[in-house]
Amino acid sequence: MTIAINMLGKLELRRDGTVIPMPASKRSRALLAYLAFTARPHRRDRLCEVFWEIPDDPKGALRWSLSKIRPLVNDTAAERLQADRERVSLISSDISIDLHQLKADSQRNDLSIAELEGLLQQSQQPFLQGLDLPDQSLFQDWLTAERNELQQLTAKLQARLASYAMLVSTDNWHNLEPPASRELLARQKVQFCTAHDGVRIAYASLGKGPTIVKAANWLSHLEHDWDAPIWSPLFRDLAADHHFVRYDERGNGLSDWDVADISFDAFVTDLETVVDANKLDKFALLGISQGAAVSIEYAIRYPEKVSQLILFGGYAAGWRIGATEDLTKEREAVMTLTAVGWGTDNPAYRQIFSSTFMPDANEAEFNWFNDFQRLTTSAENAVRFLSVFADIDVRHRLAQVKVPTLVIHAMGDQRIPINVGRSIAAAIPNAEFVGLESNGHLLLGREPASKAFVDAIRDFMARHP
Repeated sequence: MTIAINMLGKLELRRDGTVIPMPASKRSRALLAYLAFTARPHRRDRLCEVFWEIPDDPKGALRWSLSKIRPLVNDTAAERLQADRERVSLISSDISIDLHQLKADSQRNDLSIAELEGLLQQSQQPFLQGLDLPDQSLFQDWLTAERNELQQLTAKLQARLASYAMLVSTDNWHNLEPPASRELLARQKVQFCTAHDGVRIAYASLGKGPTIVKAANWLSHLEHDWDAPIWSPLFRDLAADHHFVRYDERGNGLSDWDVADISFDAFVTDLETVVDANKLDKFALLGISQGAAVSIEYAIRYPEKVSQLILFGGYAAGWRIGATEDLTKEREAVMTLTAVGWGTDNPAYRQIFSSTFMPDANEAEFNWFNDFQRLTTSAENAVRFLSVFADIDVRHRLAQVKVPTLVIHAMGDQRIPINVGRSIAAAIPNAEFVGLESNGHLLLGREPASKAFVDAIRDFMARHP
């Protein structure tokens, strides 16, 4: 059975050329379009946020809508709509979507004027006409962004037609490409591998060239990272000429949240699982924050696989190691506040982390990060993570690192002081150290330290191929 979905104009679904009646519910139709167009896994709780304005039973409303969509896209040969306890995805690799085809056709260099005119006429149709949900700001924001991108494509086609008519260069219309973060999000493919205890770990890769694997650290989300003022500029630069692999930690992001084991050992074996799933033989390993300790342990276990070890904002021992009574009380109070306030609408609880992670952020960046924290994990898991991180201790392992190592640390890091990074570099044989002019534990993409961070990685990898 062939399925085609038209999203230019009014939403229409055809099976073997026959138009199929759509659900009467506008939200169900919007959900179908969203799942098909994005073609990536979405958490159930996130879909409830996107499509329902807190009804009595948002999860029930989602189940009802999925029951209406399922018979439209599934058949005896293919179960395209896939849903488990935590995630929903619509496998649309064999579904023809008119806007995707329009974008592919517009990339051809051999188009005639008549073909360009046809594509231009097609691009001028409204995207998902009549499917606005004014009371659902998250869906409406997505819809507006896609419509804006379609307008950019229209402008690009118009410029190309004009260039034909005037016999001038068409180079400038390439400047009308959609924003890089959205393009990268569309290009990455999220996949899942299964850890030793059955937990499903979400991972994604992008780009070509020498491989860099980023060990998972808390507060990541394979989808939302691309819109981050902290991560996306760095990831975009690294993926420009590297095969960049990253994954969401168990209990976090698109990986399973409902897990029995959140521990340092589980973090290391999850990294092993992702490396095996990607069939990687040799790669640079990037560890950020608590991911640095995980990367150190992995590099000691598998020195033959790690070509370079790169650590940023890392620590070898958690705060409980040698903590004073006052520090213990302070950190335990933070965990209590996290348990109480993480998932609430009041960002003050999450601001505790924002203010130390990125103290020089502006209001918009703070607001983004406060919301991002809530999207990455549950309050219960946030507390579990904080407790596990407090007990990390790989100090006795540092002298056993045998691979070329670069330690990078922000000079004014208010969460993990600079002396911690210097101590790691001093304890790892022949490790190099680079200090960055920044106050952030996380780097803002707009600050010069972000470029210095990427430049340091490139230089180190070039000198230690």
